[in-house]
Amino acid sequence: MPPTTASVQSQCPYCGVGCGLDLLPPGEAGKAVKRDAEGNPMWSARGHREHPSSHGQVCIKGATVGETLGQGRLSQPLYRATLTDPFEAISWNSAFDLLTERIQSTLASKGADAIAMYGSGQFHTEDYYIAQKLLKGALGTNNFDANSRLCMSSAVAGYTRSLGSDGPPCCYEDLDHCSVVILIGTNTAECHPVLFQRLLKRKKRDPNGLTIVVVDPRSTDTAKIADYHLALAPGTDLALLHGLARLIIQDNGFDSDFIDTATEGFAGFTQTIKTWTPGKTSKFCGIAEKDLRAVARLWSRKERILSLWSMGVNQRREGTAVVGGLINLHLLTGEIGKAGAGPFSLTGQPNAMGGREAGGLAHLLPGYRLVTNADHRHAVEKAWGFAPGSIAAHPGLDAWKQVEAMERGELDLWWVAATNPLVSMPDLERVKAAMQRCKLVVVSEAYADTETSHYAHLLLPAAQWSEKNGAMTNSERRVTFCPAFRPRHGDSRPDWDVFAELGRRLGFVDQFSYNSSAEVYEEFTAITAARVCDMSGLSHALLQEHGPQQWPYPKGEGPTTTSKRLYEDKRFPTPSGRAKFQQDKPLGLAEPPCEMYPLVLTVGRYLGQWHTMTRTGKVPRLNAMHPEPSLEMHPNDAKRFGLDDKGLAAITSRRGTLTARVCISERIRIGSVFLPMHWGFTQAEACEANALMHDQACPISKQPELKASAVMVAPAVSVVKPSEQDTGILDNLRRLLTPALR
Repeated sequence: MPPTTASVQSQCPYCGVGCGLDLLPPGEAGKAVKRDAEGNPMWSARGHREHPSSHGQVCIKGATVGETLGQGRLSQPLYRATLTDPFEAISWNSAFDLLTERIQSTLASKGADAIAMYGSGQFHTEDYYIAQKLLKGALGTNNFDANSRLCMSSAVAGYTRSLGSDGPPCCYEDLDHCSVVILIGTNTAECHPVLFQRLLKRKKRDPNGLTIVVVDPRSTDTAKIADYHLALAPGTDLALLHGLARLIIQDNGFDSDFIDTATEGFAGFTQTIKTWTPGKTSKFCGIAEKDLRAVARLWSRKERILSLWSMGVNQRREGTAVVGGLINLHLLTGEIGKAGAGPFSLTGQPNAMGGREAGGLAHLLPGYRLVTNADHRHAVEKAWGFAPGSIAAHPGLDAWKQVEAMERGELDLWWVAATNPLVSMPDLERVKAAMQRCKLVVVSEAYADTETSHYAHLLLPAAQWSEKNGAMTNSERRVTFCPAFRPRHGDSRPDWDVFAELGRRLGFVDQFSYNSSAEVYEEFTAITAARVCDMSGLSHALLQEHGPQQWPYPKGEGPTTTSKRLYEDKRFPTPSGRAKFQQDKPLGLAEPPCEMYPLVLTVGRYLGQWHTMTRTGKVPRLNAMHPEPSLEMHPNDAKRFGLDDKGLAAITSRRGTLTARVCISERIRIGSVFLPMHWGFTQAEACEANALMHDQACPISKQPELKASAVMVAPAVSVVKPSEQDTGILDNLRRLLTPALR
């Protein structure tokens, strides 16, 4: 593509807030051209003032994204027959031959379910959609899952069970209208900073008009602005919500009209919560009874109550149940489907919402459809041009089940695209061992030196955000067009284009013949017609001309900047038209502390880094904010285990040991410790926090409990480095990749 001289508008490729960006070309307005460490001219970024989701605000990650686009890139396909062989550069044609041969051989010998793909909320919607069409339609396996399984699947399941469909009913404008905001399991200040700043400004402007409640074992920067901080014990969220519900009913704070006309299951719900008395709840959760009663009174006596949650709720064995418990409070009080009110899941990735719309989990089909529903399968088969019965009737392998299938030698092909599971998955040593049992591990990636690439046989260079046209949907259901404003790096290709060519080579020419991503998007939006996530009126052209739009956006509707809420008519997409009270009983942590492992380790994020550092780790300013990972622990625990501030600690779980420097802080409750999850074995300060985490998951959403693992700590005399195998693979891969980086 020719060089761009004007600024362009896009959506930030980091968190699910989906802030609008103005991207300014190198040397813009006569300024000196800035270059990255490899000499690539750098674009700069600033907040786009007209973007309706962010109004010109941007965090430091978004502001520095232009510094990450050219460094350390994978520029051509690379292949090796075994992990001990050197990589060799191959052509795209040879790569497609390899893939076609492996798929055809596997289909003939083992069947389609010996093939699996693991995708990402970094995909554009077009990438997500064609991946579904390829695996679920052409190949006949539902073995597509995404890192949204680790991020948002409990929210998906919770919304679906309680309201009848996925889809957050709220919008960011509700932050300006709510009288009470409940922040539970979300460190919004660091993980969704632009939304936090919007909330903070509202609080400063009208301190008496907004009450902030934070529910979190840690006293984070988010908790600092709270009127009430409930520092509950890890794993007690559902008990807290049940205790609040009991008090609301006792206080006559429920909305009987809404319950009677818009819900079902209320009687059973009251039986579930009746044992959760204030005394029992406060003792179980480790909080003061007066604080429990105070927060219950807010629910009983206030209108316009908004709840926000993220990974602290979702990444739990009872994640779906906690989401249901939170939605129960909104149904109980009628606080849903109106301005300033509702249960609002904050998405972790820029297009995790788009992936859900496109069917990007192992049990989903495009348009919020389910693979287990025969009518849904038939509708999609017809739209895709495949014969009836082409789509399998059973859910595919979720993310962890894909790992287990590799362990058993049941997968011939595991394709990882736009994600880095060898940092983000739990029990990392087990994942590494499983990958070594798979005949062909394919990694589609923009960057050369990710942890996962070290365990791949075939590396495919991916065109990233900034180099391909596509759409993304943020947490408030707002769709932004993301244009290609830079030339593609080397021989990189958009993921949707790779999937489509492979589909044609496998014989599905008619189904995969596209001239552009705009055609792909047009086909996708048509398939959403008359669904909750109806986007049939959207197109690349409309989004380019009129800017971001929020769904539902049916065909024939005109563009608008007005916010849209779901369920304003108090009707829900369930068979009865009513929302459902959930009746789950609290289970607690899957791996509680014990005599041998007396502490609970929780993991999370730092403001300056994002996910596995493949992008943010290339920015000196961001690395300076957090030069190394630290183990945060309470002074009482540090004294108990003989640890000094800034000293080294060995942290051990049932799965392994790692070391980190200690940060003694009263921000965290006694009995809990915290580590950031960003650092993998390729980093100089390697600290694979998720290697300590177990794989037990929510039985409904299949989302692993990445927020809690039982550990012990002790003084360390030296740093525990990555395994010898990791180090050898790392050195070998870096040597082999050096010619391919540019």
